[in-house]
Amino acid sequence: MTNLKIGIFGVGRGKDLARDFMLNGCDIVALCDSREDKLAEAAEKLGNGIATYTDFDAFIEHPMDAVILANYFHEHAPYAIKCFERNIHVYSECISNGTMAEGVELIRAHEKSRSIYMLAENYPQMRTNREIKRICDGGTLGKLLFAEGEYVHPVSPADAAFRKRYNYFEGHWRNYCPSTYYITHSLGPVMWATGATPRRVSAFVASTTLPDDYPTATHIGGDNTSIITTQNDDGSIFRVCGCAHFGAHGNTYRVCGTEGQVENLRGMGNKIMLRYNSWSKPEGMEENNLYEPSWNDPDEEFILKSGHGGGDYLTIRMFVNCIREGHQPEHPFDLHSAVTMSSVAILAHRSALAGGASFEVPDFHDEACRVQYENDRLSPFPGADGAEPTISPSMDLGFQPSKKQLERYHELLNS
Repeated sequence: MTNLKIGIFGVGRGKDLARDFMLNGCDIVALCDSREDKLAEAAEKLGNGIATYTDFDAFIEHPMDAVILANYFHEHAPYAIKCFERNIHVYSECISNGTMAEGVELIRAHEKSRSIYMLAENYPQMRTNREIKRICDGGTLGKLLFAEGEYVHPVSPADAAFRKRYNYFEGHWRNYCPSTYYITHSLGPVMWATGATPRRVSAFVASTTLPDDYPTATHIGGDNTSIITTQNDDGSIFRVCGCAHFGAHGNTYRVCGTEGQVENLRGMGNKIMLRYNSWSKPEGMEENNLYEPSWNDPDEEFILKSGHGGGDYLTIRMFVNCIREGHQPEHPFDLHSAVTMSSVAILAHRSALAGGASFEVPDFHDEACRVQYENDRLSPFPGADGAEPTISPSMDLGFQPSKKQLERYHELLNS
């Protein structure tokens, strides 16, 4: 079987994925990044005379089967569309589109192409989340009514290494990212486990006041977390967050049905708690079942060496299999699901700014919904041309970091 030819756009994250692509029968043939120093580092690490580019339009002309879009968080859509125009397959990190209009454009462009698109959302493939889905699919929980997902990722204000790698200049997207936007790690796993799709959303944001000597260039103030509630197409409800900064670091998920519930336990590693009522427990089960699930996967050797709890390898394997078998990925990794997740992120922020007002999540299978949003380009991020955000990134409208906060931020970057 001929190896697939893969190009990487955005080598910071992209180079971390290269090994898992190679383990899945792929060759990395081209790299693209605007940062020449990082491009050279990645080329040296990956070796074998890989072609390098600083211009995407030149890069996309290189012969390749698929592109990993690992560029800035909210800027994937225009590059995915350029891939679609050439029938190149797309593996897209994080949210698929930064604006509602881009979601419409993505769907329309994809319908004209032969490209396979996959959202590179890896958290559903973590061991505990695979087990939660297995339990949901088994039917013992009854009708699924409620699920919650938390992606909690606080960062020490003194962590210079984090800022140097992930937040390395004042205009970086992380300094403008509303608390609802980084949503796929909390929403993706519960969509996958339950099969449900959000159709209405509302949200509230919890904020703090940052000390004046806090090292930051953020324009989102002290918006530490958002609590997002969705009503879904099957009548169920999700409660999730974006990238939250409360409590201790961790990723936790729970699904509840009419007959029982399953969750991974905070601070308990890979432990699963599966619970039933005394009158609804299946034969051979206890009311409370605490255990650590096995992988039960023939590629466990590779999974254990992969990033994000094995999720990187497994998600990449799904994508490669879709290409080889000639079909789009399943819910929620397909393009419509990806655009729905982005819509939840975008509209949840608007809900929070509107005091928790409820917004309908559009279904872009419907042309009327597309027309409604085809010119909606509101964005909390600066434009690629340096234009100011067109909607406030923060609940504290017009928040700007103080001179002292910026000084401390630069001190960390230069330490």
